Amino acid sequence: MPDLIQPHSWVAVRLPSENNKVIQVVPNTTISLGKYGSFPSNLIIDRPYHITYEILDKREGEKFSRLRVVPASEIHADVLAEIDGEKPIGADEDANSEDDAAAGGVADDADNVVAVTEGGDYTLVDKASGNVIARSGREEVEEKARQMLTMEEIEQLKKQDVDGGRNIIAKLMLSHTALGEKTAFSLAKYKTLKSKKYLRQFSVLPLHPVTLGQHILEDKDASKILDMRQESLALLGCWGNVHRGEELDAGQPRVIPHDGSPAFAPEELGRRYLVVDDTGGLVVAAMAERMGILWPDNLEGTAEAEAAEDVPEAAAEAEDAMQVDESADAAATNGAATDADKTARTFRNDFEVDAASANTITVLHQAAQPNLALLRYWGCDMVAPNLGTRNHPLHTHLFPISWLQLLEPMSDTAYSSCPADATEEEMSTWKSNKRGNYHRKRKRWAKTKFLVDQARGGGFSALVVASAMEPISILRNTLPLLAGGASVSIYSPTIEPLTELCDCFSITRRAAWVSNPPPETEGFTPAELERWEGSEDFPINPTLLLGSAVQTSRAKRWQVLPLRTHPLMMSRGGAEGYIFTGWKAVPAQGKVEARGKFKKRKMDGTQAP
Repeated sequence: MPDLIQPHSWVAVRLPSENNKVIQVVPNTTISLGKYGSFPSNLIIDRPYHITYEILDKREGEKFSRLRVVPASEIHADVLAEIDGEKPIGADEDANSEDDAAAGGVADDADNVVAVTEGGDYTLVDKASGNVIARSGREEVEEKARQMLTMEEIEQLKKQDVDGGRNIIAKLMLSHTALGEKTAFSLAKYKTLKSKKYLRQFSVLPLHPVTLGQHILEDKDASKILDMRQESLALLGCWGNVHRGEELDAGQPRVIPHDGSPAFAPEELGRRYLVVDDTGGLVVAAMAERMGILWPDNLEGTAEAEAAEDVPEAAAEAEDAMQVDESADAAATNGAATDADKTARTFRNDFEVDAASANTITVLHQAAQPNLALLRYWGCDMVAPNLGTRNHPLHTHLFPISWLQLLEPMSDTAYSSCPADATEEEMSTWKSNKRGNYHRKRKRWAKTKFLVDQARGGGFSALVVASAMEPISILRNTLPLLAGGASVSIYSPTIEPLTELCDCFSITRRAAWVSNPPPETEGFTPAELERWEGSEDFPINPTLLLGSAVQTSRAKRWQVLPLRTHPLMMSRGGAEGYIFTGWKAVPAQGKVEARGKFKKRKMDGTQAP
């Protein structure tokens, strides 16, 4: 992940309301934050993340607002004041009330109210006068003890504000007649609400997959990511044991043989993950972040390399053009035709593929192209790859293949039909378009050949699924591709499909399989048992998975006060989200027998020499 905000990158802006706004930092443009104001995008480019800024008023003669870096001491001023033993801002009226009480001053009958200790839950009324002497912290503030500023006055303060909203908050608190009656919790809550409403501060955060998922869940169409919460997204990666693996041949392209021999040797493949993602690429992005391949290694170095590559090409083209002009002039003067000197070019082998053999993600999809649109937020566009995408780590570590290519590869023409070799004499007679199509088809076949063969070869370290498809049908075709001990984690918005899947691998069903296996499986090899299509009693081989369980997790915010503890009523509803977990097992061949305990031999006192 880059340390500085790069041009054209996507970031998350944390507003005072604690909401995140996802924006793209395009140079020489204006970023608008709604009622909080706007500022030029160039003011945050090449600045570090996690810094709090304040939008200042426009200076005289300027058409844009400047930014001020808010120090940490100002952000946490109230906390530091409590640690130092001072009263926080807004508690002046409490001190004045205590001073008046100590001096023996008599308050007005209308304001004859004494604030009780925090946590009190009672109301004390004078029987003689009927005045309230003490009140509970839960009781609502009386109608006469309200904010004295009108809406018109507040709007006028907003127009005249030159202090980033702090002056408005101070005047609102000073004009509140019942501020001294508030408890410490109520006072802090009141100040927080006003700060969220009037402060013009924001923080720039890196756009993590969890942040983007929460933004889509709250502000966009949550069904596009299957209502997946950040807790479920994190659990998928944890139970899938997703982490960075060692790359055996990083940066070394491989040549795919086109004579029918295997594209690779099994020992050449390292840690790989098999994914079924119907969330638009959110699960793939979260896994790529854990594997260290979501962010480009060095954005500045990539830009400098691209600029360095453009300079020699432009110089070579200019030199060729000068040579052609000189040759044409010589031919016109001397009457003899001469050929321009051509720069020697080296052509890359069409069957050479840039693909990693470890620390990779293989995505299964059901359409012609995978739906990984969310990866564009991290500079990887799978639909229309550009130069930036080709330099992205996902270009060599993300392998999308279709279900057709996995189950019936010979039915896919991109895999089954290898373009025939053509001689140089034959290619010299072709037009440039035909030659380009010829090389593109050969490169496409080589890439498809490698992707399909490495997927069908199996040996994956984990299976991660977030799809609306039936989980049983997915596991029936993907479990044979997993290595022994590989973890399986499947997400579903509802629990019913996962409970049905968990029942297929229950202890009871596994015991029934061992004691009385289906007749149609008699004589099957272990490989054939893994790919067995199932029956009514056994939809899938129950011995292929151990430790199957269904779980859910959801973090809920609670208000914790004496006798007032309850969950906050502002959380979002929708699907809860459940995860199925298990581990791939390799059934033992032959009959397994238990052996009893043997009698221990008595050891004499002598020791062996």
